[in-house]
Amino acid sequence: MSSATIRQILLITDGCSNAGEDPVAMSSLAKEEGLTVNVIGIMDEGDEDERGMSEVQDIARAGGGMSDVVYARQLSQTVQMVTKKAMTQTIQGVVNKEISQILGKNQAMEDLEPEKREELMEVVDDLGETASLDILILVDTSASMKNKIPRVQEALLDLSLSLRSRQGENHYCLYSFPGKRKQVEKLLSWTPEMDSLKGSFKKLASSGVTPTGPAIMEALNVFSKRMKKGSSRDERAYIEESGM
Repeated sequence: MSSATIRQILLITDGCSNAGEDPVAMSSLAKEEGLTVNVIGIMDEGDEDERGMSEVQDIARAGGGMSDVVYARQLSQTVQMVTKKAMTQTIQGVVNKEISQILGKNQAMEDLEPEKREELMEVVDDLGETASLDILILVDTSASMKNKIPRVQEALLDLSLSLRSRQGENHYCLYSFPGKRKQVEKLLSWTPEMDSLKGSFKKLASSGVTPTGPAIMEALNVFSKRMKKGSSRDERAYIEESGM
């Protein structure tokens, strides 16, 4: 399992999708394909959009991931926290699945003796440091996000720095939605470094449309191609999200 890859979609948005496929349905489909969808909702001070924030939670729940709603100034810390907690959650799901296969369907980590449970948590922590991590980042660039984009850029650069100490490999890919000419646009190809991120954000153009569903669908397609490519080269197997 130490050679596995954890695959996450990280969606940063202020909610209220209004174009294309249902984002909750697309997130559920991503989960079925072994991906985790984590969502961070960004609010303006004094402006809480209940529909947008509800959508944030629904997308994450359907994608087996985590969600949080924050003000823009808190974004950097939240991105790091959600990413790391989601990694641990994914690994715990895999460990619990293996336990249930050995001990029976109704057994989970919490049912083990304290000593055994502690040993397994050490395994989870170790995998969190050694497993490879692929994060495809989807950034909402609709008109309502325009003033929040600098904070998003700052948060993603901080995330890259915070994960550098891990033993496992980190790879990032960045897409914005909507794009200049289509619903979803690639800003950054798969890379272990996000130092070139600043140049990527200069390309962004805000629009009133928010095609969140198509963005998640595009992320699913990108991961599908990446996994097939890795499989053809006998590369690492990926950790499949299980029952979360």
